[in-house]
Amino acid sequence: MKKNNKIIGLGLLLLMVVVGYLFFEVFNESGIDIRKAETDVTISAQNLVSSFLDNESLANSTYVEKTLEVSGIVKEVNYLNDRYTIFLDGGETFACLMCDMNTDQIEKIEQIVPGQTIRIKGICKGFLLDAILLNCVVLQ
Repeated sequence: MKKNNKIIGLGLLLLMVVVGYLFFEVFNESGIDIRKAETDVTISAQNLVSSFLDNESLANSTYVEKTLEVSGIVKEVNYLNDRYTIFLDGGETFACLMCDMNTDQIEKIEQIVPGQTIRIKGICKGFLLDAILLNCVVLQ
């Protein structure tokens, strides 16, 4: 029985390492300087969210893994687990644009208030309950 527990424990440890690595790779593209990256698409937050809601497959092929410059109205600024997230109004009651911010943006983020119109640049990762941008920087 002890041997089975060791095998299960090693299996769980290996699984945690693999999941941790994948999480790090997906959510931490630190090799990209988003400020210098060429913008692939310029769009409003409302049009981006609408695109995903209207035809998610087409929106995925158009926007995912591309550098987007998005303008929109701030719904909320959130600080959770040492990360800032800005939510832009998506024009829908239940969907918005979630922008996970780079850690070097704190000074700019702290000046942002709900209702303000801003431009954000980031990498589109797709749509879950909201459209998602990672590695974001505030442009204005």
